Amino acid sequence: MRSPRPRFTRSLVGTAGALVLAASLAGCSMLFPEEPPATSTAPTPAPTTTEGPAPLSPESTAADNLPLFSEVMNQVAASPDSVAGRAYIDALVAAGFDKSTMQVTADRTSVDDPVDSLQFSVLWAGECLVGQVGPSTPAPTATVLPELPSGGCLIGQTRPIDW
Repeated sequence: MRSPRPRFTRSLVGTAGALVLAASLAGCSMLFPEEPPATSTAPTPAPTTTEGPAPLSPESTAADNLPLFSEVMNQVAASPDSVAGRAYIDALVAAGFDKSTMQVTADRTSVDDPVDSLQFSVLWAGECLVGQVGPSTPAPTATVLPELPSGGCLIGQTRPIDW
C-alpha cells in the first residue's frame, strides 16, 4: 500500500514558485552583468485628479507613490497587454513617472514564448517601486524595496527601454 501524498494548497505552491523565481533571478545576476544604472532626475508631476491616488510630486517618497504605481500596474494587468513590459512602462510614464529611472525584464523567453513572470521598476529617491505580474504570479504585486548597492532596482538581465 502506498503512503498518502501530502496535499499542497495553492498558496504553498505559489510561495514555492515565488522562491524558485527569486532564486533563478538571483542566479541571473552572475550570468549577465547589470546594465549601468540610469541617472535619477526629478519626476514630472502628473495632473491633479479628484479621484484615485495622489499625483506624483518631487517631495513624495516611494511609499507615497506606491498607491499610484499599484493602480497603474493593476490597470495594465487587467488589459490584453498584461504581460507586455512596454505597456507597463508607457502607462507609468503617462502617470508621471520618469522613464529614465525605470527598468523592465524581457516579456519573451529565449525561445520566444511569453514569460511566466515580468518585473518592472521605478527608482525613486534611493528606493525602488517594483512590480511583478504574469501567469506564475497569483496576483499583480507591487512593493517598495531599497535601491541595489550597485544602483538600479532589478537583479539580472533587463531590457533596454529605448522607445
